[in-house]
Amino acid sequence: MSTVIRVGIVGATGRTGKSVVDGLLASETNFDIIALSRPSSIDSAANGALKSRGISVVAADLTGPKENLVKVLAGIDVIVSCIVYSSVLDQIPLAEAAKQAGVKRFVPCNFSTSAPRGVARMHDEKHDVIAAIQRLYLPYTVVDVGWWSEQAVPALASGRTDYAVVKPMNVLPGDGTVPIAYTDSPDIGTYVAKIIADPRTLNKKVFAYTEVLTTNQVDELMEELSGEKAIRTHLSADDINTELASLRSAVKKDPADSSAKFSLLLIEYINTWGLRGDNTPESAKYLGYLDFKELYPGVSGKTMRSIFQEVLAGKGKA
Repeated sequence: MSTVIRVGIVGATGRTGKSVVDGLLASETNFDIIALSRPSSIDSAANGALKSRGISVVAADLTGPKENLVKVLAGIDVIVSCIVYSSVLDQIPLAEAAKQAGVKRFVPCNFSTSAPRGVARMHDEKHDVIAAIQRLYLPYTVVDVGWWSEQAVPALASGRTDYAVVKPMNVLPGDGTVPIAYTDSPDIGTYVAKIIADPRTLNKKVFAYTEVLTTNQVDELMEELSGEKAIRTHLSADDINTELASLRSAVKKDPADSSAKFSLLLIEYINTWGLRGDNTPESAKYLGYLDFKELYPGVSGKTMRSIFQEVLAGKGKA
């Protein structure tokens, strides 16, 4: 019988967390999954659904007494954090407790685009978490997955894709020629299952992605499959830089302005993957990431073509 890897998942009922749960359950590796839930949500229907799949659900207060959290984490081999974006820094006390509990690998909640420090506030917070982990000498693995493929669906005049279009992201940045790495969110778990069982990825960053396309190529694909013109809002480099400056000023003036903070998060993402070109395998490799495709050449995810075919058939993700 293969060795069992006990995995604790924070945020197991969210979209990324669900993908990780599904990927671990489907893996050939023997994973024992523990969902770490907020005490206030322990009896939720979502947690009930996890229990029905044989997953243990335990209460864990990330900002509560550390000794209690250490007890909860005792015996867990790997922590995979899929925490909500607004609580990213709560991973620091989680990491501290994981160190004391003897956790063998900590996977912080990255699961997004690669980018250097100083480009986006969200990325900087994630860099702060990684730095805190490294100060503890806690074993870790960082996993980034590029931009989610389902957020690249463009609008069409017929409205056939409207239910699947993420309107704030339905933009054409610059001239649309910047390459962007994409992953369909359900494939994140498949990739994570491979990575966290592999000793080669310990204390490393891994860039896991399915394909690389420019925005123009994405639109051409939709036009080929639909027979219609893809519709996006064009944002020039000047538009993006003006919006960045305005929102950064607003957040600096009022750090509690949640609307400005969220709008800034979105435009910083568009800037990093749509203009700067941070979200490519080449940029990730420069930043020190291992390339998932080189580690696992036989593993592949759902392509943009398949996703668009499902969307046009009315079977896409809303």
